[in-house]
Amino acid sequence: MRIAVYPGSFDPVTMGHIDIIRRASAVADELHVCILKNPKKHCWFSIEERLNLLRESTAAFDHVVIDTYAGLLTDYAKQIGATMVIKGLRNATDFEYEGQMDYFNKRLAPELETVYLISDNRYSVLSSSAIRELMTFGGNLDGLVPEPVLEAVRQRQEGQNHNG
Repeated sequence: MRIAVYPGSFDPVTMGHIDIIRRASAVADELHVCILKNPKKHCWFSIEERLNLLRESTAAFDHVVIDTYAGLLTDYAKQIGATMVIKGLRNATDFEYEGQMDYFNKRLAPELETVYLISDNRYSVLSSSAIRELMTFGGNLDGLVPEPVLEAVRQRQEGQNHNG
């Protein structure tokens, strides 16, 4: 059984992430989409919110498990028996960064293979950071994030409008 892990912060999950999940689930028997907890990162959505948004956004996919982990990716991969790490690449900057991460992952878990999936051109400039900026200023997110994220953003913005 080929078990893969697709790690990230998913704050929020974007259509680029969903495209990678769809494609990765086709090459793995079981795909774990794992929110890695990073205490140094300030997130827009809580861990629980991101777990729920990912679950709702990936409900149509078979053999996809949504999880969270506070620790090293390699430790998580070993715990679940993963042999592959899935990474989406949008550009040369992503390639450089992910190459560095792969170097350290290989030192800790040489049996773990990183599989790179090139982002669809529609999502090659899409990032959670850009989405958060649009969310902050009420920008249009249609087609950039899954419907559950759109709804969560609307609810949050309505709450802020009513509170002041």
